[in-house]
Amino acid sequence: MASANKVLMIDYEKCTGCRLCELVCAVKHDGISNPVRSRIRVIKWEAEGVYVPMSCQQCQDAPCMTGCPAGAISRNESMERVEVDYDLCIGCRTCVSVCPFGAMNFNPIDRKVIKCDLCDGDPQCVRFCDVKAVDFVDADRVGQIKSRSAARRVRTADTRATAIHSDS
Repeated sequence: MASANKVLMIDYEKCTGCRLCELVCAVKHDGISNPVRSRIRVIKWEAEGVYVPMSCQQCQDAPCMTGCPAGAISRNESMERVEVDYDLCIGCRTCVSVCPFGAMNFNPIDRKVIKCDLCDGDPQCVRFCDVKAVDFVDADRVGQIKSRSAARRVRTADTRATAIHSDS
């Protein structure tokens, strides 16, 4: 059961691009180690060496829910997530096209849309991410965590700039 007000928090700066999150997600949901079946995707910018795990943000005012012509997507308040009712889904993929995060996907094997369901409160991507690029945290802590991270980056940049300036 999902804990109240917990969200996936992604820190792309920690991601190594190993894609283990994709594999464990696919195994958890479909019993097969195939990234196409994953509900989380690691977007890679190889030239820059940047890897960004992307997953459903469980939006409060979800565009996928608003855009679904069949009314197959709804918000489950008790589980704190947006869900797809496959009995109502017509497979039109409107939700895939309107998601601003690219987090709704289409599984061509099963011919259905897929999205993160937070593994019913025990996200496997979090359990297997050793570097904690993906974490499951209290929603009210996200701002605090991001602020601290930003402050560390600024402090590091200032320290580097001071060191470079003093070497001149």
